[in-house]
Amino acid sequence: MKSFKIIMIAMVLLGTMFSANAQRKVVKVYPKHGTVVTTVHKPKLIVHKGARFHFAKGVWYKARGAKYVVCAAPIGITVRHLPRGYKVVRLNGRKIYKYKGIWYKKKGRGYVVFNV
Repeated sequence: MKSFKIIMIAMVLLGTMFSANAQRKVVKVYPKHGTVVTTVHKPKLIVHKGARFHFAKGVWYKARGAKYVVCAAPIGITVRHLPRGYKVVRLNGRKIYKYKGIWYKKKGRGYVVFNV
């Protein structure tokens, strides 16, 4: 009987541990336009119509001194690679790509931001 109680207690403890681990989620939130950040991990510099934009993990930034401000994706700008997690959508038989409300279409070796 004593060993049965020990086994039951062990099962309850293990169940609690597994359920606590199952509830952990990583939620990636796209920052609001105008958010100011001090660092951006490995941004790509892209010059578009004379303006300098920084692109990292699907988020667009403009430099302001030593900081970065989240901005809207500039229409017509081209990126070499789509951000991880993009979705493929068919529109009038053509493939277009969407990531966090930003639409891209394939053009040459890159992807161009456009309005739908």
